[in-house]
Parts: sequence; structure tokens; C-alpha cells
Amino acid sequence: MDFSLTEDQRNVRESVLQHCSQFSDDYWLDRDREGVFPFDFYAAMADAGWLGVAMPQSVGGAGLGIAEAAIMMQAVAEAGGGMTAASSIHGPVFGLEPIALFGTEAQKQRMIPPVLSGAEKMCFAVTEPNTGLDTTKLKTRAERVEGGYRVNGEKIWITNAHVADRMMLLARTTPLDQVANKTHGLSLFFTRLDRDRIEHRLIPKMGRHAVGSTMLFINDLFIPEEDRIGEEGQGFRIILKGLNPERILLGAEAIGIGRNAIQRAARYARERIVFDRPIGMNQGIQHPLAKCWAQLEAANLMVMQAATKFDKGEDCGVEANAGKYLAAETAFEACHTAMLTLGGMGYAQEYHVERLLREVLIPRTAPVSPHMILNFLAEKVLDLPKSY
Repeated sequence: MDFSLTEDQRNVRESVLQHCSQFSDDYWLDRDREGVFPFDFYAAMADAGWLGVAMPQSVGGAGLGIAEAAIMMQAVAEAGGGMTAASSIHGPVFGLEPIALFGTEAQKQRMIPPVLSGAEKMCFAVTEPNTGLDTTKLKTRAERVEGGYRVNGEKIWITNAHVADRMMLLARTTPLDQVANKTHGLSLFFTRLDRDRIEHRLIPKMGRHAVGSTMLFINDLFIPEEDRIGEEGQGFRIILKGLNPERILLGAEAIGIGRNAIQRAARYARERIVFDRPIGMNQGIQHPLAKCWAQLEAANLMVMQAATKFDKGEDCGVEANAGKYLAAETAFEACHTAMLTLGGMGYAQEYHVERLLREVLIPRTAPVSPHMILNFLAEKVLDLPKSY
């Protein structure tokens, strides 16, 4: 049992940290203040080939695994960009998995390369206003018409939809009351985000201002049949294949944020002199920071175990959910502890810790709440009755 990174994985980490170093703390603070998408960062990551880290070489990817993708996304967040940097490129890294796994060869060649090159941006349109995590009750309807489907409905909390060219859309093709199993009758599409048929509204929110979260109002959108991924009615089964990688990547990103916060706090504690001594000499400062470091590194082991199992083709649902839960909870504590270490300056934007604290709430909350993860673990690991 070897817990160390391979040479290739170390190279991924070091290369991404170096690549991201060209985007300073002030760059990310400006994006946060202005609420402007980091187009130049996105382009730089695409040009360097990082968007396709886990995609097959046949479509322009690097042919690596979710473990390498997790290492990459962790480094992106750890370099100082936090969830703003990670979320700007998060979609292409995991969101194309359904096409890679279930698309035809023609679909793979048509759909994936433009996203990996940065020529097109994508969003992941699943969540709806009144269904929450009860995905089988999605109300967005895709009705069969000649040559494809006519879609109507609403989506919410769709990241990057305001700048996206394409969207991965889950919609119901067979009404819920007409299917034998509630998971049937949902279909998955990867199609053009036609702004003549789709209205988007940005949601004002606490943090990650540069990466928008939107509501989508879809009105008579035509989707050609060749944009459907996999069999009609099997979209739920297909999209499940992308959920564990998403949890793994979010866990890795949370750890990256937590590490960055602890690094900032430790540096401040070494330099801040009060009563003629650095505050880092005080155990009241040392112990909380050391505890956070230990918790982050332990959570990272669970995240990487999940990634390794996924890449081996093994079931990793328990590990992916546990890793995401542990990483998000410990990263939140790390950011909060860092803020307390800096005292009043922790509340000041120029020290960046308050930005990290706001942004770490995203992996703590989404795409699945900590409470639902605990429900899942209680049922799957402890064999307790399903509670929902």
C-alpha cells in the first residue's frame, strides 16, 4: 500500500502550481470585486491542455485518470484562485464524462474537442427550482418532434451558463406517471445553448462572484436527435457515472482551498509581532492550525482513495461521498481558523482569507449537502434504514 504520488502525478501538481502562479492574488481579488469571468485564466488552462486531463487522447485529451484530475484541480484551488479558479474550468474536467463513456464516436469527435481547446464553453444543466436533489422528479420536458425534441422548463444554480456555448441537459422524455421505475424516462443531451430560446438570470450570491450561478428559462428549444447522449430514457443512469468524479474533484478543490488558507495563516503568524514575539509562538495559535493541517491531509487520503478506485473501475460511491464530506468540513474549519488567526485582518479583503472562507462554503453545500451524504453513508455503510 503506497500513499505517495507517482512521478507523473507529482509532475502534474508541480506543473499546475507553476502555471497558476502567473495569476496573482490581486488578479483573483479583482475578479471577485468586478464579478467578471476569468476569461484569460480559462484560456491559459485550455491552451496548456489541462481541460482534457481526464479525457481520452483520441479526442484531444491527456488520457489520464480522475486521480490526476483531482491533483490538478486541487493545485488550481491551492494556488490562490480558490473556487473561482476551480469552478471556471470544473465543468469540462468532469462534465464530459457521459459523452466519453456513452457517446458515439461521431459525438465524441464533434462535441469534446471544441470544449477542450477552449473554443466553446459548457455548463451542466440538471438542478431545478422545486426538485432539489430529487432528480427523478425533474419537470423540464423534452417532447419528441420530427428530427429531435422540443424542450420547455426551468433550471437553477447552473454554473457558467451566462458564458456557455453548450450545455449538458437532463430532461424528462417520458412523464413520470408513465414509467415503471422513477429513474426511467429521463434523457441526456449535449446541445447548443440557444439564447433566443433560453433566458438566463444571474443569481446574486455570497461569493465566487466571477463565476456566475444562473437560472435558465427554456422556451421551445429544439434539440436535434443527434445531440442525445445514449439511449432515450436512460439519462439518469448515464449521468450517475459523472456524479462520483464530481464529488471527488470538489473534495480535492476544498482541500486545496484549506491548504492555501492555512499557508496564509501560518505565514502571518510567523510575521505578526505582538508583545515582542511572533504570535505563532503561542500554542493557542499553533494548535488549531496544526489540527487543521492534519485533518486536511487525512481527508485528502480519502479523496485520493476514491479517485484511485474510480480509475480502476471499482465502485467508489462510499469513498467519493465520504471524501467530499470530510474535505469540505475540514476545509471550512481551516478557512475559519485562518481568519481567526489573522484577527481583524482576517476580515479584510486584502488578506484574501475572507474570500476563501466565502468560497469554501460552495463545496460544503454543493452538489449534495453534508446531511444527505451522512444519510447515504448510514444506509450504505452501516446498513441503517433509508431515511428519505
